[in-house]
Amino acid sequence: MTLKKAPILLLALALSTPLALLARGDGDPIAVAPTADQSNTSKLVYGLLSDSRYAYRPRPLDDALSQQIFKRYFEALDGGKQFFTAADVERFAPYKTKMDDAIRSGDLAPAYEIFTVYKQRVGQRVAYARALLKQDFDFTGDERWEYDREDAPWAADGKVLDTIWKKSVMNDWLRLKLAGKKPDEIRKTLDKRYANLQRSINELKTEDVFQTFLNAYTSAIDPHTDYFTPRTAENFNQSMSLSLEGIGAVLQRQDDLVAIREIVPGGPADLSGKLKVGDRIVAVGQGKSGPMTDVIGWRIDDVVAQIRGKKDTQVRIEYIPVEAGIDGKHAQITIVRQKIKLEEQAAKSEIISLPASADEPARRIGVIKLPAFYQDFEGRRRNPNDFNSATRDIAKLLAQFKTQDVDGVVMDLRNNGGGSLDEAVQLTGLFIDKGPVVQQRQSGGRVDVYSDQVAGVAWDGPLAVLINRASASASEIFAGAIQDYGRGLVIGETSFGKGTVQNMADLDRWPANEAPRFGSVKLTIAQFFRVAGGSTQHKGVVPDIAFPVSVDASEYGESTYDNALPWTRISAVPHTQYGNFAPLLPRLQALHAARSTKDKEFQWWSEDVAQFRAEAAKKYVSLNEAERRAERDRQEAQRKQRQAERKTLGLALDPLAEDLADDGLGASERDIVKDAQREKLADKRPDPLLRESAAILSDAIGILGQDRKLSAQVLPESPGPGRWAQ
Repeated sequence: MTLKKAPILLLALALSTPLALLARGDGDPIAVAPTADQSNTSKLVYGLLSDSRYAYRPRPLDDALSQQIFKRYFEALDGGKQFFTAADVERFAPYKTKMDDAIRSGDLAPAYEIFTVYKQRVGQRVAYARALLKQDFDFTGDERWEYDREDAPWAADGKVLDTIWKKSVMNDWLRLKLAGKKPDEIRKTLDKRYANLQRSINELKTEDVFQTFLNAYTSAIDPHTDYFTPRTAENFNQSMSLSLEGIGAVLQRQDDLVAIREIVPGGPADLSGKLKVGDRIVAVGQGKSGPMTDVIGWRIDDVVAQIRGKKDTQVRIEYIPVEAGIDGKHAQITIVRQKIKLEEQAAKSEIISLPASADEPARRIGVIKLPAFYQDFEGRRRNPNDFNSATRDIAKLLAQFKTQDVDGVVMDLRNNGGGSLDEAVQLTGLFIDKGPVVQQRQSGGRVDVYSDQVAGVAWDGPLAVLINRASASASEIFAGAIQDYGRGLVIGETSFGKGTVQNMADLDRWPANEAPRFGSVKLTIAQFFRVAGGSTQHKGVVPDIAFPVSVDASEYGESTYDNALPWTRISAVPHTQYGNFAPLLPRLQALHAARSTKDKEFQWWSEDVAQFRAEAAKKYVSLNEAERRAERDRQEAQRKQRQAERKTLGLALDPLAEDLADDGLGASERDIVKDAQREKLADKRPDPLLRESAAILSDAIGILGQDRKLSAQVLPESPGPGRWAQ
């Protein structure tokens, strides 16, 4: 094994966008054949993924893999099996063993032929759905809408699809009716919704189809290998660095217009004092005098591309102020682009104050919420002393905690899908003295150990890590290392189970293109293992103190992928054992159980989880109005009762209690200003899991401070952090 510092590797979980949700602005028709660049890209991706020097688990591009690519491409286009019929799939059956030839040769005509039929089928289904809106529906029967069709067979014919779509439309109608909408309003809303679906397909670019098809290939290799076009690669890199160059506004498409969803504090748009949430952008011009380009009807990423640009350059924006109405007078503003830090995804801190009890003093527990293990790779290359970094930000927050007299720290990694391996290693180093953090096995079998090589710690006091099923990859490296070192408690749910390492391969490096042409591949290059030798693959990190499971492993996580790597283990590497919490866990579990049975918010959360899982297990909803209305009334009564109990018990009120009922609308159909306000209020909702995690850590501090014999078992004398006695 070799010892070295962690390279800049990416472990973020890729999020797949359904092709049907993509859109474009200029309406060019989909080409029936790839461009020359796409043909070359296909060959480059094949060469990369079939070479064991790059891919951790290369697979030959043969007829067997071709059949998987065929299946995955159809599923990528129509995952809900609502457009294609069995006859459509059978029509293209000769391509099952020819997808490999298409990718190797760069002749991707089969992908576009299949897409052309898909586009036709969407048109037919949309026309059928819009025609249904002319009639009235009967909601007194026992029909139901079975929305989960992932494992269903392809519909035998169009008549079967008619039945499926009628029930889908009925469900859409019933949701709006239950929300208080009148028939004419429902018809108008749904007709526009289905028309927008058709438009989104008509607006697709050839590169969207190309990316979807290549990802049918990459996902057949393993779940976390992805192809990115030049534009999506740029967006991915910006999300990892938490920075971009632009005006500092988050945009959202609404019908034919792109509106401002959020203004980034301190950005150029914010400092202008003119742009507001809800303003609609109608034209964009470059520089002081460049022509204004009308962007009405454009898809959102095309509008974003017009607005983004190099730092210190100017962009002119023509917009309709939100208060002016859709036909209001236009306004114009000139903004100088700057580098924008995406603070919403950066690490944040808060302090939870726990009151004194008969046996314990009051305590202050510091919380750090980390949504992702981000790092500005390009910024680090330019200036290694000043760049966006999760570890650098958290080190500052820990320093603040020391001045605020906190008794312990909870690292909240819930829903953190990963990010930079380098950050996972360095962040662990803030809590341990020098030592190994993670092992990495290459495709050839060589094992490298990545270690924290910086002496000293930023926080040597009590520590807990809060995780859930959506905590993955780099989150699992950090939580696993903290657990293996006995440095802190791990609380929550078993994590995702992603134990593989990905790296971004720039396809333009080999031809040395001056401008991006071929895109990038995020490919699996290694598997990581904990310092204790076990892998997190499939099994995840198992918490020391477990909360009720919100999502079952059969529904979400690495174990749901049919081609994920199996669990395995390798030899452990020597590492310091700061503590062994096993003797302490029974007492902590008992205290947690006793407290949680009295904690109303925790009990309500547990009830909601149980109800959610029961509903999800059905995979259908009733189309009987009386039944649905009774359930809606029950939920409304429950929300009111809980809010009343909060007042009686002196608990913090739920700011969204009056606004949680289903309105039947999609995100693009809601009032953007009110929806943005609701999103902000969601951050202020009671969080019983976080508070209980702080209480568990406080329990551990109290027990170890009072029970010297137990403390000696749990935290034996060792150099470095880990002395929890207060």
